[in-house]
Amino acid sequence: MHFSLVDRITALEPGRAISTLKNLTLAEEYLQDHFPGFPVMPGVMMVETLVQSAAWLMRATTDFACSTTLLKQAKAVKFNNFVTPGRSLSVTLTVHEWGDRVSTFKASGTVDGQSAVSARIVVEQFNLSDRNPSFADNDKRRIDLLRAQFTRLWTPPAG
Repeated sequence: MHFSLVDRITALEPGRAISTLKNLTLAEEYLQDHFPGFPVMPGVMMVETLVQSAAWLMRATTDFACSTTLLKQAKAVKFNNFVTPGRSLSVTLTVHEWGDRVSTFKASGTVDGQSAVSARIVVEQFNLSDRNPSFADNDKRRIDLLRAQFTRLWTPPAG
């Protein structure tokens, strides 16, 4: 199952920072079980929203050089408030340390101006063909799909 947890990129400075938005609705399937009668975004999904935001920043910075991004480590994760349906998780993420394949980010998410989640995350980017050359076509297809999705998420400011 694939969860797209970034609904919009609201600000982008390649190589430096990104701001994104996740709007939580009752249509999210996982809310049926988390929790019955009190639906809230699971903490792991909040962290995944941070990771997906980092992935978009990495792709924009490297001109989509890699098809795959994975969380390597989440440090100092703190959950401070619930994200409930009808609310939006606003994510701000800045580069702490940039590397060729592995980068570290300071990330935070707020709801209505109140802290909901914060963490330092380490994310790795690579191509599947780096490990198995027969996957080069898969990398190209994935990168093409990601580029198309990016154009729906991000509209650069005019002028």
